[in-house]
Amino acid sequence: MATAIPVREMIPEEGPVPVTMTEEQYLRTVFRPDCDFVDGRIEERNVGEFEHSRIQGMLIRIFGNHEKEWGVVTNPECRLQVAPRRYRVPDVMVLPRGRKYARVIRDTPLLCIEVLSPEDTWTRIRERLNDYLAMGVEHVWCFEPEAREVRRYAADGFVKVTEPELAVAGTAIRVSIAEVFSALDQD
Repeated sequence: MATAIPVREMIPEEGPVPVTMTEEQYLRTVFRPDCDFVDGRIEERNVGEFEHSRIQGMLIRIFGNHEKEWGVVTNPECRLQVAPRRYRVPDVMVLPRGRKYARVIRDTPLLCIEVLSPEDTWTRIRERLNDYLAMGVEHVWCFEPEAREVRRYAADGFVKVTEPELAVAGTAIRVSIAEVFSALDQD
């Protein structure tokens, strides 16, 4: 019979989130919202604002509606071990379908998507995106709700997307940028 692992819940209103902890402590802690773990440091993420939530929700709907057709599994805010002692929590992570995954993802995702909050900057988010690339993630997309812009991220930096849809080469994935940003329309 499996032994239950004690879990510690960290809610910012109930006390400060510790700045450092061990990897084992991190994996046994539930943060609300979840945090990244980078070489023993806890890094809080900017989440929770309306625009961020709407874009993230629309991306989850789009990918969720096409999971079987595109051969993917869509996970919002799921822990991803990008390297030893480094865990990131992408806003949306897209994995190949048909594999068995553990509670913490250690396999390379097909796609990682980040949605910027007003406090985020392109410079600040670059470290997180570099972790994805170093892990072998070939497709990294960043949505900026305020500017209604999308950028791809690769080893040579950010490239603003000017075409009407995003695609993942070698797959059936096609995402209309206008459809994603339509989540912000309040008609």
